[in-house]
Order: sequence, then structure tokens, then C-alpha cells
Amino acid sequence: MAIPREGNCKLDMNTLSQKNTDLYNLPKEKLAYLAGFIDGDGCINGQIIKSKDYKRKFKLQVSVVLFQKTSRRWFIEDLHKTIKMGYIRERNDGMLELTIKTSDQVKILLTLIRPFLIMKKPQADLVLEIIDLLKNIKTDHEFLEVCKLMDRFMILNDSKKRINTYEIVKNSLFPPVET
Repeated sequence: MAIPREGNCKLDMNTLSQKNTDLYNLPKEKLAYLAGFIDGDGCINGQIIKSKDYKRKFKLQVSVVLFQKTSRRWFIEDLHKTIKMGYIRERNDGMLELTIKTSDQVKILLTLIRPFLIMKKPQADLVLEIIDLLKNIKTDHEFLEVCKLMDRFMILNDSKKRINTYEIVKNSLFPPVET
């Protein structure tokens, strides 16, 4: 059973983890609520993360993060039990984060809530495109092309602190030749 979305991204139920199938049973109203919560108190993002453990010294990470005050822990824990994805982290500033970073889980979640997103639909579309490309990266040039897409999040998410960009990765993979 494949669940299509607008565009060319499809979910193949045979290749995805069976532990996440409860999300498919949520009524449309709950999916719409979840989309609204992400639109308001969430973040859909793609990042270039520096890591010496990787072949190219950088890794590409997609994520969906939901935020809530620590005093409403019950809400985040209930949501976590409902979607059966990600992990909860308590920050030092009195906030909780429910973070989903596994590409397959991000793809499932975004594909199901995408029709209901308003503000963050462009971010969802971009993440879904990136997830499809990540599986097929074989060369440094293909890696760089996905880094270009990651840079779009600077504009979509009004990012001011992004350090690792396409240019940084390009200069790392192909250092400029001094003449």
C-alpha cells in the first residue's frame, strides 16, 4: 500500500518500520491538529552538520521538532506515545523538544500531515525532496547538490545562526587553489 502526496514522493509501506503503523490509523482531524501544532510550535529543518566521523566530514540531517513548555510535559509525552517517533529532550530554558530525526520517520510524518500544513508546507516539501535524494548520493558533487538544498532552510526558517553551508562544504571537499 503506497500513500501518495502531491508531487512525486510516495511511501512504500513494505520498506518502512512496522512499529510506526499507528500513525496511519490516526483520523484526519488528529493529523490536521498535528500539522497545526507543527505550523505554530514546531520546526521542519535540514542541516549540514560537521562531523569528522563521516567520509566527507559533514553529514546531512533532516528533522521535525515540536516545542512545549516543561510544565506541559504530559502533552508532549502523550503526543510521543501517539506518534511513536522520536525522543523527548528537556532544555535548560524550561522547554521540551520532541525531536524526530530518522529520515524514514520524518518522511512518514510529513507525508501524512503535509495536506494540512499551511506555514511550513514549503519546508515539508523541501525535506521530502532531500530525503529522496539522500538515498542516492554517490559522489561529492551529488552531496554538494543536496547541500545547496539545505541552504534554502536559511531563508525558509529565518535562520541567523547557520554556520555550515554549501560554500563551507564545497571548500572542504574542493579546497580553492591559490595562484
